[in-house]
Amino acid sequence: MKIIMVEEELSDIRIDKYLMNKLKISRSKIQKLIENNNILVNDNTIKNSYIVRIDDEIKINDIINENIELKAEKMDLDICYEDDDLVVINKQSGVVVHPAPGNPSNTLVNGLLYYCGNLSNNGFRPGIVHRIDKDTSGLLMVAKNDDTHIKLSEMFCQKHVTRKYVALVHGVIKHERGTIDAPIGRDVNNRKKMAVTDINSKSAITHFMVLERFNNSTLIECTLETGRTHQIRVHMNYINHPIVNDPIYGYNKTINNYGQMLHAKVLGFNHPRTNEYMEFEAKLPDGFVNILNLFKDS
Repeated sequence: MKIIMVEEELSDIRIDKYLMNKLKISRSKIQKLIENNNILVNDNTIKNSYIVRIDDEIKINDIINENIELKAEKMDLDICYEDDDLVVINKQSGVVVHPAPGNPSNTLVNGLLYYCGNLSNNGFRPGIVHRIDKDTSGLLMVAKNDDTHIKLSEMFCQKHVTRKYVALVHGVIKHERGTIDAPIGRDVNNRKKMAVTDINSKSAITHFMVLERFNNSTLIECTLETGRTHQIRVHMNYINHPIVNDPIYGYNKTINNYGQMLHAKVLGFNHPRTNEYMEFEAKLPDGFVNILNLFKDS
């Protein structure tokens, strides 16, 4: 079974057209799968005319050959935990999580295929249960088999996964804690961006807590209640505290090419086989600390 999460590349179009573009297979093949109930969206049967939305979960109960050749590539990986079912990895900023048409190599998936070989069957995203942006660093869980992948995906859907991020934002936040409850959808003026909007949007909730204040910035911890595309980056920009060094949602001037100051620091979940609660923490990377020190000294 393949699992696809609808992201920012394509949405708001018919599912048969979406999958035709996404998987590079014939529209008739997709329509046949839908008619035979081999394609589910959010665990529901659908028709060919269904319009896909951002964060829809598409499950395909059939083997489809994508036109992407997945190659194992040697890569330096920071493995935090590993067993027969899963891997927890600390991703570096600047690393793309999975291949895509036009970008088939030098991704985390390529490195994982070289490192452990066995990953869950998820098309050209084998093992990938959830993702973080290319220029966001931090913790990801990776499934080694299909049963683990399904169980971990269900945990995300049921909000049973703990995810805490550290971010440096512009401006001084006066409140110690806060919650941003604002729906996120595609920016109507720029299809490559997300925005707080009531148009074709989904609920998005981010909790934040101030860790430290500086002269013109604030270090915060964010806890995700939902997991929308670019959620923290969009929400912090929405309250006029954009993330430092964010070239898309932040100020036009960036400090260097490190990427946005956003780090997935804590990841917690119940092990899909033993049900034991496991929680991991990744320290701030050097590139993050270097920029942070600039703001501490300013």
